[in-house]
Amino acid sequence: MISVKEAYNHWAEQYDTNKNRTRDLEALSLRETLADLHVEHILEIGCGTGKNTEWLQTIATQLTAVDLSEEMLAKAKAKITAPHVQFLQADILQDWTFATQAYDLVTFSLVLEHIEHLDPIFQKLAPICQPGGHVYIGELHPFKQYSGTKARFETEAGVQIVPCFDHHISDFTMAAKRNGFGIVTMQEYFDENDRSTIPRILTVLLKKI
Repeated sequence: MISVKEAYNHWAEQYDTNKNRTRDLEALSLRETLADLHVEHILEIGCGTGKNTEWLQTIATQLTAVDLSEEMLAKAKAKITAPHVQFLQADILQDWTFATQAYDLVTFSLVLEHIEHLDPIFQKLAPICQPGGHVYIGELHPFKQYSGTKARFETEAGVQIVPCFDHHISDFTMAAKRNGFGIVTMQEYFDENDRSTIPRILTVLLKKI
């Protein structure tokens, strides 16, 4: 099976141009959820091609954007050259040497579906968040996962499916609680805002207690 890193390296060339309702709706959820926050230092986990970095840089004094894929990062760097934005390649399953200070906001956009165990991530997250700092999580909704939806893209060799793990809503909330975070808001986003359908995106905003 293709690895997450290999998948996103292959996907990078077409990621911004492919039709992708999950990508676009999560970008909307991030902007709406964080619109009223006042922050200085942001750590963006899973910046990809910079779809959210372009907006996050407008609310931050300093932004560190991290991704596993070198090819996705290359696309982001080509778009964003602001001096207060730093791009780093890193694997969040390893030591977080990229986290060099305490952050007011840490964001995860369509990242945690590729992580099998959430608690180790929250254990790394807790020490680097300012007291009262926020964590944003935007994920493919578990209901979509239950129905078989996964991150995928077309190639000449056929459809490539990125390795994913199902997480229940309580997996996110309980991992947060065990590591010192409280829930500020939880929101579901639907295609065309049609609430009679299965929600596509789950958004959770946490606060360091």
